[in-house]
Amino acid sequence: MTDKAQAPTHRLGQTEFVALMAMLFATIAISIDAVLPALPDIAATLTPSAPNAAQLVVTSFVLGMGLGTFAAGPLSDRFGRKRVIMAGSGVYALAALACYVAPTLETLLIARLVQGIGAAAPRTVSVAMIRDLFHGREMARIMSFAMMIFTIVPAIAPLMGQGIIALADWHAIFLAYVAFSGLTMLWLGLRQPETLPEDSRRSLHLGDLAGAMIELARHPVVIVSTVLQTLTLGALFATLSSIQPIFETVHGRADSFPLWFAVIAVASMSGSLLNSRIVMTLGMRRVVRGTYAAQIGLTLVTLGLLGPGLVTENTAFVVHLVWCIGLFAMMGLTMGNLNALAMEPVGHIAGLAASVILSLATVGSVLLAIPVGLAFDGTVMPLLWGVAVLIGLALALSLATLGEPRD
Repeated sequence: MTDKAQAPTHRLGQTEFVALMAMLFATIAISIDAVLPALPDIAATLTPSAPNAAQLVVTSFVLGMGLGTFAAGPLSDRFGRKRVIMAGSGVYALAALACYVAPTLETLLIARLVQGIGAAAPRTVSVAMIRDLFHGREMARIMSFAMMIFTIVPAIAPLMGQGIIALADWHAIFLAYVAFSGLTMLWLGLRQPETLPEDSRRSLHLGDLAGAMIELARHPVVIVSTVLQTLTLGALFATLSSIQPIFETVHGRADSFPLWFAVIAVASMSGSLLNSRIVMTLGMRRVVRGTYAAQIGLTLVTLGLLGPGLVTENTAFVVHLVWCIGLFAMMGLTMGNLNALAMEPVGHIAGLAASVILSLATVGSVLLAIPVGLAFDGTVMPLLWGVAVLIGLALALSLATLGEPRD
């Protein structure tokens, strides 16, 4: 089925479409970042004897998201994009309410797992919606614009979480998730046409699904992109799990953490903006390779400065802040391009492809991130070394497999 045949008869303007896709992506960002300021309170309330366990509130959500992604794409190929996003958002909201009333850490983690399963629909299916309408470098460009707008949410989410804690307590953050999801679904339901027409939908027969999986496995670029996304997301989630404890314990900036996180998020928008400017000229592969090289270089320099303790506390904080900005900017320069590379040869099974790629990458990244986060020992060293290994592997793989200059 060609891209032209799959296109809807009516489209939103590009600006509104990009903004809506960014808000769907942002379901993930707000679900992770708004709860970061609450981790000390959650630990004090639910797990005072093991405060590091509160980090699992982040990774349990991400794990659920990875598991839910397996189903979201194939369901959207069968029933349409909008219907599946709406259903997943309903699960997300109900699970958020369960988090609100959770009496124990175990109950909260289970509810967060389910919330992540529901969040998989807007996160995964939005990628398939973009692929329904765009492909190749143009898809990467649209993804970059969406990621650039999406970055605003991480900038304000911790501030929102801190404000909610000040007015109520950490439980109320989960009510904010319900409100955010409701507003986004209202926008989607009223404004966005379905992008997958009836005659382009696929069955859910196991034979068809198995055939599609085999087809994905036949494309080396899909496999490589999935592994690279796994390593990249592993570095991101390890950082998100550790960033609040590092700011509190290492740098003594717990109260101002949401403000500094906003600085990091806004500054890292430069990655998506830069990618939107250069990807059409340089191509996705060159941008990905160059970004990994720059990030591993920045990480090694940071290790060299902070490891021996050669700098003052204020200088160490600035160095760590710059490193965080570089890491988050890396996402805007890699993830959209890697998604576009993987989706290019499989547009006719976009929903299933998005599900398999994102689910494997997400579940794999959680398995990589959890030990790095739990290794926090009151210093920034475990995180820096963990990221150095993950991005070093990504650089080596990209140099070995993404050498072709043409996309």
